[in-house]
Amino acid sequence: MIDIDSYAYSNNLKTVHPAEKSLFALISMVACLTATTVITPLIVLALMAGGIVLKAGIPARIFVRLMIVPLSFLLIGVLTIAFSVSTNPSGFWLAQTMYGVTIGIHYPDLITAVHLFLRSLGAVSCLYFLALTTPMTELITVLNKLRVPVIITELMVLIYRFIFVFMETATTIRRAQLSRSGYISMKRSFHSLSLLFSALLGKVFVKSQELYDSMRSRCYSCLLY
Repeated sequence: MIDIDSYAYSNNLKTVHPAEKSLFALISMVACLTATTVITPLIVLALMAGGIVLKAGIPARIFVRLMIVPLSFLLIGVLTIAFSVSTNPSGFWLAQTMYGVTIGIHYPDLITAVHLFLRSLGAVSCLYFLALTTPMTELITVLNKLRVPVIITELMVLIYRFIFVFMETATTIRRAQLSRSGYISMKRSFHSLSLLFSALLGKVFVKSQELYDSMRSRCYSCLLY
């Protein structure tokens, strides 16, 4: 998350108007999600990868590392579509029967799964293009010009800020645990992890309250932008 935010402020496309980047990402995403063939998502994915790595100057390893996160969830999702379980072994393209139960793949289901996987991957790449090249402050400005309800943009800003509060607090607690050999063994690791989660909620709540109090002291009137 911190890497994404830092690259959003330091990439080669930072001087491009945020509305142009938002429109490009939105059109590409719509084209990808409404595509009826696998060619369009592949083209969109290649465009986004080229825009991020070649035009924006963001290292390819960062883009690949970010894409791995949704890739794991997408694989789990499409596997449930591609594979079928039945007591009737007929009609399968590939199958394995054990104890009277057949687990296999129907060819139309495989095509659907591949198409869905590529469309989802292309759409995610569009979101990464926007996130890696456009700071949150500029996105909020674009949304305000589009007359998006204030409650939505304010919630976006607050949630965005609290994500960093959450990560900073978790990092501080984990660093303290590491200095006390809290992860020296499997048993100690599980114990330290449970303590981290239990302490995290309370500390984040306190920090959030402190943040709100600091905004109130600066005449916060329910409008951040």
